[in-house]
Parts: sequence; C-alpha cells; structure tokens
Amino acid sequence: MLKSYAAMAVHGQQAPPFVHPMQLTATSESAPLSICFSLVRICDEPLPGSEVVAAEVVQREMNNIYEEHRTYDGVALLSAFQAYLIYCMVMYFRLSQEPNSFFRQAMMNLQELASSSSRCGLMCVAEQRRARPKWEAWIVVEAKRRTLFTMYLFDSLLLAQDGLPTYLGIELQGLPCPSSKALWIARARREWEASYNLYLTDWLEGDFRIDELWPAPPDIDESAIIDRTRRVDRWLEKLDEFGTMLFAVTSCTH
Repeated sequence: MLKSYAAMAVHGQQAPPFVHPMQLTATSESAPLSICFSLVRICDEPLPGSEVVAAEVVQREMNNIYEEHRTYDGVALLSAFQAYLIYCMVMYFRLSQEPNSFFRQAMMNLQELASSSSRCGLMCVAEQRRARPKWEAWIVVEAKRRTLFTMYLFDSLLLAQDGLPTYLGIELQGLPCPSSKALWIARARREWEASYNLYLTDWLEGDFRIDELWPAPPDIDESAIIDRTRRVDRWLEKLDEFGTMLFAVTSCTH
C-alpha cells in the first residue's frame, strides 16, 4: 500500500489518503506540498539512467524543506512534513534508492519534522471536550494523524528490510484512529458538520483510539474483550481505504 501512495503522488491523478483534498488548494501555507506534487512528476517512468538526476532534484528540495521548516508553523509545517514523507517514499519505491547515508539522514530529518508538527497539536481542543471542532482545524489534525501513522508504517518497513526489529509506537497511545469515509470525503461544511454530529452520537463513550488495535493487555477480562471487539466492529463499518489498510496491517502484525 505504501508503494501505491508514492505512485498516486507521481501520477498526479489523486493525492495519497493522508493528504486531505482541501489541502490541495493553492495557498502559501500549502506551498511545500504543491511543489512536491509538481516535482515528483519527473519520477513517472524516468528514462534509463535518468533516475540519478531525478533523485538529485528530489534531494535538493528535501534539503530545502528541512532547512526552512523551523520558519513554518501550523498548516505550513504539516505541508512540509507530508511533502518530505512523499519524497522519501518516492525515492524508495520509484527511484530505487536503497538506504544509504543520505536516506538514513532523511529518515531522521523526517522524524524531526514529525515531532515539530506534532508539537503544534494532534487533537483539536473541541475533540478533547467531545464537541464538534471547526472543519478547517479538524482537517489539519486528521491529516496530521494519518501522515504520522503512514510515517510509522514506512519506518517499520525500512527496519524490516534491514533485518532490524520493528517496534510498537506507544507514544501514539490515545490518538483517535482514522476517521470515517463520510467525514474525510465531505466537500462542504454543512455536509461535514452533519456527519460529525452523527459521529459524536455514535461514539458517546469516547473516540476509537489507535491503541485499541494493539494487542489486548494480559489482565483484560472477558467483558472488556467483548466491548473492545464491539468498538472495533463499529469503527470498521464506516472506514475509507486508509483505515482499512491500517486495520489490516495491525491485524497481521499485532
């Protein structure tokens, strides 16, 4: 699936499912992402021998993002984080760049970008209060969480490729899982608000969290297991392809 996300960016027909469609509007805050989607088109079926040149172009833009990311905040920082992740995946899946000194440094830079973006917030204040947030604010945190989950999966892939053990990202504990398809694809404020009101009604007892897809604690009792299974099933009913992928991966690995 991660390979397909790189292909989506390169082909330019649709954005990967961790980039919200509303982010694709041309604004100064989305500049790193806009440049990314234009630049990676050069990686679509490169001529033999041109992969090195394409990789050098991508690497220069990655360096630019990293050097400038401390001047970003909010939406611009998310855009930079997403663009850098896309560049890493394109380098690996489309340009056949095996992990080398640049790539390993790039992954460390990616983690720093993720940390900087996360410090701006991974949940809206309204979400924490079980209220409906502003649509624009929700788009930012939902896209950020999806990008973060994707980065962890990509990092685990690279670790496995190097024969190293993967790990459970316990620092993600408590984060809401990917939203329903209806919330993610809503294209109008009223449509999204209506869907979010239904979501709040469906999840009165609290958000479905990423750690609910992890192995159950050894001391959990039977009633808690039944409740946990019920919540997983309810979440699965309304997923988009990103949530389905995440569930499949966690089911296989945990």
